[in-house]
Amino acid sequence: MNGKVKGTICVLTCVALWALIPVVSKMGQTTLDNHQFLFWSSLVSVIVLGLTAFFSGTIGEIKHFGFKDLCYLFFLGLLGTYIYYLFLYLGYSQAMGMEVLVVQYTWPILIVILSIFILKERLTHRKIMAIMLGFTGVIIVLTKGDFQSIHASNISVIVLVGAGSFCFALFSVLSKGINKEPLGVTIIYFIAACIASFLSMLYYSKFAIPSLAEIVPVLLNGILVNGFSYVFWLVALKSTQASYLVPFTFITPVLSAIYLILFFDEPIVPVYGIGLICVILGGLVNTVTFPKK
Repeated sequence: MNGKVKGTICVLTCVALWALIPVVSKMGQTTLDNHQFLFWSSLVSVIVLGLTAFFSGTIGEIKHFGFKDLCYLFFLGLLGTYIYYLFLYLGYSQAMGMEVLVVQYTWPILIVILSIFILKERLTHRKIMAIMLGFTGVIIVLTKGDFQSIHASNISVIVLVGAGSFCFALFSVLSKGINKEPLGVTIIYFIAACIASFLSMLYYSKFAIPSLAEIVPVLLNGILVNGFSYVFWLVALKSTQASYLVPFTFITPVLSAIYLILFFDEPIVPVYGIGLICVILGGLVNTVTFPKK
């Protein structure tokens, strides 16, 4: 299996899982706030990923991580698994979901921009077109064709969501240079999120136990949406160029809309089809190679 095929399979798996974020955020924050929800989700991620590493025999790889490596991974964990989700969960609990999703999905574009300066990747016309098509599809889906429907109802929260998106883009670009076992790396990421969210929970909020209705969303979020999705994302980043993966991530909000329809009986809007076509075209523009004459 070549790098692009492997990276495509992994990123599509991430897309299917990340699309559940609005659902688990909405269902998991009925009594919990963003600090509490992030702590319990991160704790579940650490436990499940740790057990997976133990039974698969890869837990010993962490012993080979040097002190500088651990510090660097801890820093990346703060960017991509703590700050990003802390602000994202805050957005879904206090601002309009449409606004949050639009701002949240600036991170794929930021990845391409940061890849140019940090990874020295080339920005081709096809990549620019793919990103523009993908982002257009996102806007169409989230606005349902009414482009005047987006207005910042809580500007301070929206700004924080944007800052979190930048942190996740920076996290993704910097993670590409890590040559360590992905499962062990992901465990360190979520240990950082677990520790940081526990401290912020005690300082800004209070310790709280999830209600019975929140246990399933917490487990789903900790095991799949956050936990194993990061393993697939790291493998994808190592397999091919970050800018190649970006257009696929624009499928996520389309799936999120489908999940919201299935779980919360939201009405089906015809413009979703137009948005999906834009997203698919964006992916095709970036991936299909035509033979030269």
